[in-house]
Amino acid sequence: MKTLATALMLSMSVLAAGAQAAETDQGPSRAQIQAELQQAKASGQYTFGEEGYPAAIPAQSTLSAQDVQTEMAQAKLAGEVTFGNLDYPPVAQAESTSVSRADVQAQLAQAKDEGVVTFGNLDYPPVRG
Repeated sequence: MKTLATALMLSMSVLAAGAQAAETDQGPSRAQIQAELQQAKASGQYTFGEEGYPAAIPAQSTLSAQDVQTEMAQAKLAGEVTFGNLDYPPVAQAESTSVSRADVQAQLAQAKDEGVVTFGNLDYPPVRG
């Protein structure tokens, strides 16, 4: 019986200490939370329901509509922007080189002879000679 009473006294003291610690660690007040909610609604960071999820964050840009249209036209001319399925993937404009086709073929033949370039499954893995 003594052990039971001692155990009850210990558990009551632990519960009392826990309740006292919970009282001292208060979070923000109800008024603070309501003020934060109103501020979030005013700035567009709060939404309700599935329609507005995730909240749209307004983008701020220093460009005018004319600047954006000019940049888009330049990107289209450079081949950086495509539209629809027929233009995918975007192909960059080919740069002109001073190497002739015969030079490229000679370099390819030399690379094949050295075992650097292979063709097909029979040449894999490449064997260096």
